[in-house]
Amino acid sequence: MPNVYARAEVAKHAALGDLWVVIDAKVYDLSKFAALHPGGQSVLLDPEIAGQDATEAFFGLHRLQVLRHPQYARLQIGVLAGESEKIKPRAAGSLSEVPYAEPTWLTPVYHSPYFKEHHRAFQRGVRTFVDEFLFEDAQKLQKNGQKPSQKVWDELARLNIHAMRLGPGPHLRGRTLMNDTVKPEEFDCFHELIMSQEMSRLHARGYHDGVAGGNAIGLPAIKNFAKSPVRERILTEVLDGKKIICLAISEAFSGSDVARTKTFATKSADGRHWIVTGTKKWITNGNFADYFITACRTDTGMVVLLIERGEGVETRHINTAYGPASGTAFVTFDNVQVPVEHIIGPDDGSGLIVILSNFNHERWFMCCSSLGAQRLILDECLKWVSQRKVFGKPLHAQPVIRAKLANMITRVESAQAWLESITFQMNNMNYKEQSTHLAGQVALLKRYCTHTAQKTARDAQQLFGGRGLTKTGMGRFIEHYHTTIGFDSILGGTEDILGDLGVRQAMKQMPKYARL
Repeated sequence: MPNVYARAEVAKHAALGDLWVVIDAKVYDLSKFAALHPGGQSVLLDPEIAGQDATEAFFGLHRLQVLRHPQYARLQIGVLAGESEKIKPRAAGSLSEVPYAEPTWLTPVYHSPYFKEHHRAFQRGVRTFVDEFLFEDAQKLQKNGQKPSQKVWDELARLNIHAMRLGPGPHLRGRTLMNDTVKPEEFDCFHELIMSQEMSRLHARGYHDGVAGGNAIGLPAIKNFAKSPVRERILTEVLDGKKIICLAISEAFSGSDVARTKTFATKSADGRHWIVTGTKKWITNGNFADYFITACRTDTGMVVLLIERGEGVETRHINTAYGPASGTAFVTFDNVQVPVEHIIGPDDGSGLIVILSNFNHERWFMCCSSLGAQRLILDECLKWVSQRKVFGKPLHAQPVIRAKLANMITRVESAQAWLESITFQMNNMNYKEQSTHLAGQVALLKRYCTHTAQKTARDAQQLFGGRGLTKTGMGRFIEHYHTTIGFDSILGGTEDILGDLGVRQAMKQMPKYARL
């Protein structure tokens, strides 16, 4: 049983060498720690802190995790008589109680036409996995840049997250999805939406792409266009977590204009191989990928090839703002021999079709991830403006602060509603219909999500002030978000390109004789 103290007893210990404080009904002895306090011992000797309840002062400076750290938790010597702690971390797998921190369909007072109980069970399973298994690993590797361990890849495979990232389809048959929270025949685009939003709750942008990027954007080409038995072999290896694949399209010479690709492929004299020479740049997961889905020019057009890491393939790390954990690489192909069976698509002139075919799905799950991360930042901001005091009042007492919050909420809620509407259409349209009717909408939605995310990042940094510029402490997640948010506006097509695409798609559907 912990020692129990009255407040009057704690107040007697308010001097240098004999210093106690109360934080959330727990009594801490800081007598020896005071000299080691990063802010100096004078801070702790303040008459409003020494021997007093320092809960408000503590949470104006520190995150709750500080109290849970063994180095500081050992300073607790007891509890206050008749009182109990009120501030507790969110339990693993549980929902936030902060308004707008969760999509409305997850809150009990709201209703949705899209989500059923198996969606909610699935969400709980993914949230628990992210909280208990991925989060700490993400925080560690985001800093040191190492490839996620095989243990992580094996767990992603056991839960069949690799397979679910490809969306609904026959590839899920016979697989146990997220500990059987959803049956393969029930799995739909809303489950994938849930998974993408939950997987973005890591506050580690590079790590997120490290475990979710390359496979998610590279495997669809294999699933949809590779020839058997290559398709079956690669799908099995990657979905079972044994190999990693990446999409190698972008070059220093060509970004959104993929038709200008300069990586060249020619047939060998015996016709058994493609000989590939060229470079690719900014390739997510390229540094540790085993396979490269590679766009090449040929004498007759474009071809997409499955290139295996081996002789003639070299990868070099590219330093990016969101850290090395994504494995972003510069890839060199030097006279690489690729078996002709490794062609992705019906013939050597169909490369552009293969590349464009996955853009809708890629951009759609980028929208999901963007909104998941935005909501996490909104959660941080709403907590901060409630606990931070300025001029004797909570920060949210200032009208300018409430205006920023209103904008943040409006942006994330409107984008979520648009996303759910498009996702419903995806559930009810075949591939051809999606290509015709959703390409423009998805492009405009991604543009909207990433554009508003940058506004949210700036507003969040303003709310946190200097803390939002610091890589540690209260605002560390805000600093990371603000530093890395630009990636979403570039990957999968820049905002300008996607805005133009959306309008061009709309103009194609304009009635010929529409007049004012």
